[in-house]
Amino acid sequence: MAQSPAPGLAVDATSSDGRDGQEVRDSPRGPRPSLRWGRWLAAVLVLALAGAAGYYWTTHRQAPSRFVTAPVTRGSVAVALTATGTVNPVTVVEVGTYVSGPIVRWSCDYNTRVTVGQLCAQIDPRPFQMVADQAAANLAVAKAQLVKDQASLTYAKTTYERDSGLLQRGIVSQATLDNEKSTYDQAMAQITYDESAILERQAEVNAAQVNLGFSRIISPVNGIVVSRNIEIGQTVAASFQTPILFLIATDLTKMQVDTNVSESDIGGVKVGDRATFTVQTFPNRPFQGAVRQVRQAPTTVQNVVTYDVVVAVDNQDGALKPGMTATTRIVKAEHDDVLMLPEQALRFLPEGVKTDRPGAGARRSERAAAGGGDGTHRGRAWVLREGKPVAVPVMVGLEDGTSAEVAKGELVEGDQVIVAEATAGAKGGVSAGQAPRFFRPGGR
Repeated sequence: MAQSPAPGLAVDATSSDGRDGQEVRDSPRGPRPSLRWGRWLAAVLVLALAGAAGYYWTTHRQAPSRFVTAPVTRGSVAVALTATGTVNPVTVVEVGTYVSGPIVRWSCDYNTRVTVGQLCAQIDPRPFQMVADQAAANLAVAKAQLVKDQASLTYAKTTYERDSGLLQRGIVSQATLDNEKSTYDQAMAQITYDESAILERQAEVNAAQVNLGFSRIISPVNGIVVSRNIEIGQTVAASFQTPILFLIATDLTKMQVDTNVSESDIGGVKVGDRATFTVQTFPNRPFQGAVRQVRQAPTTVQNVVTYDVVVAVDNQDGALKPGMTATTRIVKAEHDDVLMLPEQALRFLPEGVKTDRPGAGARRSERAAAGGGDGTHRGRAWVLREGKPVAVPVMVGLEDGTSAEVAKGELVEGDQVIVAEATAGAKGGVSAGQAPRFFRPGGR
């Protein structure tokens, strides 16, 4: 017996699966179980994706920016350069010798105070004494020869005058008188020769005496012996070059530092500029001085051009010694009691802000790296107001590589300028991996 379809179901003559030629349609009771599971699965996938996106956003997003600030202060800004030099006496006299010979004694040692004319060393004087004695003997011979020739002149003159009278009486011939006249003239010429010979012998005596005096090494100045280069028995030879026996400093209370300044830093250095320096033995004691000379002659070593700058310094306590190495700081320009801010504030640029002058940051960086600038130029600082950075234009004066002078602008003492921008971590701490963002060359 055939059964009728259950209520709520419709029977089609053709089944989708080909069984019994019937198709089952949805009933008012709801969708089939397979469709319900598909919708649940889609909802779960959407929720999972949303959760993953939320987790990624909360774990990878950056926290709000935090700014590092520094106050605008009032103080001194100086443009200076650093150079290495050597401490030397102002005047050092090299005491040498013009004659050669062995040293028989010396009386001036290191640190000996000497006066003008004081005997410092003695070269063996015997060879020079013998030369002087011989020259004196030659002078005596020349003088004796003059006396002899003067007698001959007197005799020749007398004979000539006598025979001149006899010639008029016809007793003496003219030939005899002419011969006596010639003898008289020769006698007078001999006197002239003898007088010249005496002068020559006298010059030889003087030269011998001078050389004898040169065997005595004496101090030409008042001062202190800083170097002695001889020993007893040492032979000094002055044939080709004058040997240096002593170095005498005239005054060690006045010293100087001889420095070499590169051609890139020499501009602006002038006589009278303030200078400070330290030496290795007193690293915590700055010595004060002033530029005394800026020499024009360049020195070139391996294509590096430098100029000699001399710094004068007082040394009343004798702390400075000749030859010490000095690290010198020469102040080319200095302004006192001016508004100043860190140079970082001029190079800082907030995230997302472009420079309005390409290359401005590069030029400022180069100037700071070179040790500062001494010309006024336009700049910009960022001040934190109500939690937001606000640009404040300023005129920048002197720069020393760390601080910059505010020559003109709306900044006042105590304003907080931004010097760096750091990123806070997820837990509220500042991330150490975020470097401050500054102007880049080319404005990027």
